[in-house]
Amino acid sequence: MSKIVIFGNSGSGKSTLAKELALKHNLAHLDLDTVAWKPISPPERLPISESGKSINDFLSTRSHWVVEGCYADLLSLVIEQAAEVIFLNLPVNACIENAKNRPWEPHKYESKEAQDANLEMLIDWITKYTARQDTFSKVAHEKLFADFQGKKTMHVSNNQFR
Repeated sequence: MSKIVIFGNSGSGKSTLAKELALKHNLAHLDLDTVAWKPISPPERLPISESGKSINDFLSTRSHWVVEGCYADLLSLVIEQAAEVIFLNLPVNACIENAKNRPWEPHKYESKEAQDANLEMLIDWITKYTARQDTFSKVAHEKLFADFQGKKTMHVSNNQFR
């Protein structure tokens, strides 16, 4: 277990699982949220080429890693180098509950209050996972999972890996 990609809906437990695996197996951890966005408000995606450069810099300097996110376009830049993929394919209601109980993510928000102020938008976003057809959608994640030829696991509950 040295090169792992984790993906799924927002609130599915990607960051939590990635942190657990990184700690347990001494893996470097890349949260794609940190390379996907311009540091402006309102948020705007970086060009894929810029995100790709950051991803390549991360991968080229580490031999053991876990990369996680919901961006199928960015995950496709990483997945060919992965030894294993994990698809957190939880029901939408479980993702919403996880989002409501999420601890403060200081690498994304300046405070817990700022994070909580974004919760209503996040829940709306999570709810649309199965209806979207974009890079963040269930259909995009299902394709990544189906096309991957290595070791792959799908979890439909957080209890499966805790």
